[in-house]
Amino acid sequence: MLIETEPTPNPATLKFLPGRTVMEAGTRDFATPEEAEASPLAEAIFGLGDVTGVFFGRDFVSVTAAPGVGWPALKPDILAILLDHFSAAMPLFRSARAGFAVPSADDAIPTDHPEDAEIITQIRDLIDTRVRPAVANDGGDIVYRGFDKGKVFLQLQGACAGCPSSSATLKNGIEQLLRYYVPEVTEVRAV
Repeated sequence: MLIETEPTPNPATLKFLPGRTVMEAGTRDFATPEEAEASPLAEAIFGLGDVTGVFFGRDFVSVTAAPGVGWPALKPDILAILLDHFSAAMPLFRSARAGFAVPSADDAIPTDHPEDAEIITQIRDLIDTRVRPAVANDGGDIVYRGFDKGKVFLQLQGACAGCPSSSATLKNGIEQLLRYYVPEVTEVRAV
């Protein structure tokens, strides 16, 4: 089995491509070792001690190194963990009976404005068809979290969380796109 790696715009994050499906649907972001307990793979990667984030995409795993940690030292250990996991066809998540739950990526900030339903549908469609595929290429994801009084709330995950260029991407890319197609949008904010 060959696992390819790709750099991401976030220098602290590397994208690992195992050549097979990682997540059948959705994505999953682990920001702490405690969150990683839901997944044997994420837990093993966090167990290296030099990792601050693990993200599962459709066909990749993004790993964020701790500040000051160099990829030449960390990359071989991560590759070994991924190779062992995927070669043995181990499960990605522990069963719900183990007391862990995988939250849905579609949970949104509740909105009390049913009159915004059409606007929200347009925003979600643009994010799903134009933004998320591009962000996935960079080893991350962006998830719609809510819309209130012209403001769109988005959550950055994987390589995008903590990326030095993420605020520029939000303001110069995503906000402009949404404002162009959905005039009711006045601002985009990260949550």
